[in-house]
Amino acid sequence: MTQQTNQGNFLDTPQLATGVTRFWLIRHALVEQNARLCLYGSLDVPLCPESLIAQRPMYEALAARLPRKARWFVSPLSRTRKTAQAIQDAGYGPHALAVEPALIEQDLGQWQGMPHGELPQHLRLAAHPFWPVSAAECPPEGESMIDVSARVGQALDKLAQAHAGQDIVAVSHGGAIRAALSHALRIHPDTALHFSIQNLSLTILERLEEGWRVVTVNELPGI
Repeated sequence: MTQQTNQGNFLDTPQLATGVTRFWLIRHALVEQNARLCLYGSLDVPLCPESLIAQRPMYEALAARLPRKARWFVSPLSRTRKTAQAIQDAGYGPHALAVEPALIEQDLGQWQGMPHGELPQHLRLAAHPFWPVSAAECPPEGESMIDVSARVGQALDKLAQAHAGQDIVAVSHGGAIRAALSHALRIHPDTALHFSIQNLSLTILERLEEGWRVVTVNELPGI
């Protein structure tokens, strides 16, 4: 019998191998209470100041969990930058933050700022059970989740090529991280919307020669 050899691509231990192109995707912290009453999509809304204080242990856990030598990226929205800065302030240490526009949340167009209760009358397609709209629904002057999956996927491929063999920390958004999972797993965005991506959760993706691998999804720091 021929013995099969481990080619180094199996996750046999908790310690992740170095030299792998690895994305550490973090959803931004909880936004301010009034903002949560409406569809905020790609609007630049503030973080909840009380949560920033109360969830300090989660920031400390993320600071300890993330790789020390990593390139950091944020979306153009302030909630991702402030979340990244809070993690760094909690023990990671200062690190340059590069803006990647393609990691922004879904643009809900004319529906942004609309109270949640008013949305159903505007939908052309049945709503998704775990997202305000189905993946194929395109808000007026906005984009569909299918569009989001395409742009996020292109950004991940570009970053993986530019920073091959390195760790990449990206503070992004719930929709964008689900889009990343859609791209990595080659599944329809409607299916990817079934993933739960909570605030401050960590999702780890690896880009290998064989393709994308999902290491963890919605890992909550310190829990």
